[in-house]
Amino acid sequence: MQISRNFLVIGSVYLLFGILMGMYMGGSGDLTFAPVHAHINLLGFTLMTLFGLVYRALPTMADSSLARVHFWLHQIGALVLLAMLMLLFSGQIVEAAMAPVAPIAELAVLLGVGAFAVNLWRNA
Repeated sequence: MQISRNFLVIGSVYLLFGILMGMYMGGSGDLTFAPVHAHINLLGFTLMTLFGLVYRALPTMADSSLARVHFWLHQIGALVLLAMLMLLFSGQIVEAAMAPVAPIAELAVLLGVGAFAVNLWRNA
């Protein structure tokens, strides 16, 4: 698995989606999904690009099992969390219905970042 490439490629997909969402919101004047847009750009594009560049700059980090744990926790957690936010802000679900799925997704992202931090401390 090419951790760096995977983070960069998937991050670019989130960027495209975030830009399209921003264009829609700007054109329509409907800012309902602004929090989702911000999370897509931060969790999706910004963090994944940063992670990809760090793994590219420090290849010993990319070869560790912590990198794979980080990748999958972040992918699953971010995708589930963003889907839940889309459902919430579109009125498909209420905030109470997000439990326990959203907190578990948030925890997955946190644990993934924890794996990244441990990997960085060990290999940087």
